[in-house]
Amino acid sequence: MSILVIGKTGQVAQELAKLPEVICIGRDEADLTAPEQVSHAIHAYTPSAVINAAAYTAVDKAEEEEALATLINGDAPGVMARDCAVLGIPFVHISTDYVFDGGGTQPWQPDAATGPLGAYGRSKQAGEEKVRAAGGAHAILRTSWVVSAHGNNFVKTMLRLGAERDALNVVADQIGGPTPAKDIALACHGMAQQLNQSPDKAGTYHFAGAPACSWADFARAIFDQAGLSCAVSDIPSTAYPTPARRPLNSRMDCTTTKTVFGIKRPDWRASLTEILNELGAVK
Repeated sequence: MSILVIGKTGQVAQELAKLPEVICIGRDEADLTAPEQVSHAIHAYTPSAVINAAAYTAVDKAEEEEALATLINGDAPGVMARDCAVLGIPFVHISTDYVFDGGGTQPWQPDAATGPLGAYGRSKQAGEEKVRAAGGAHAILRTSWVVSAHGNNFVKTMLRLGAERDALNVVADQIGGPTPAKDIALACHGMAQQLNQSPDKAGTYHFAGAPACSWADFARAIFDQAGLSCAVSDIPSTAYPTPARRPLNSRMDCTTTKTVFGIKRPDWRASLTEILNELGAVK
């Protein structure tokens, strides 16, 4: 079974590239700002399944570039899903907790009403809607707080700042599940394989690391495992204003992902150890 991955340099794409029977293509072959290029690539490779691991992820910049974000996160996945439906092959699309408004304290169910707070979330919501409308065998996998040893992410930022400073103020009222890119890659890979055999499993699913924590608690865990003596002080989101509002509640109910696909939530604490080992940052 050959799986075509749209994306090459992102955190999840780099992990997918390590898996069997995977071909990753980058912007040179599939520029998401020109969706017809992506369509051509899918038909040229004739894969058994397609995973979209590419996206516009600059959350704050999206407030100024919503049209571009929507082209990449909305229109391009719609084209991918349409072509996969025409070819009769599964399509797995990675989405985000940002499609929700972050209200309440209960974990978000996959069928909960969406209500994005900003341009990035709206662009991802648009992508979800177009993927569903294509009518093919698909899995939309919403995830949160992606981390790995690659690219720019919270773990690497904390390691850098923790080595430079004795103390940090970190937001404590945003709660979610740090999710290792490696586990997201394995989940997407597994879902693509299962959808190939059982297209009736199509739908929207959640996948996030456990247990839920705040960014401040996550920072403490990073410093503890890395042996960095940097004190963390809890602050509210209002004390760290950003152009785009972040959802306060990013807890996600992942029950159906386990029930339907047999894919369990990863324990981010164990995965954090792996990431730090890969970065050579364990005490």
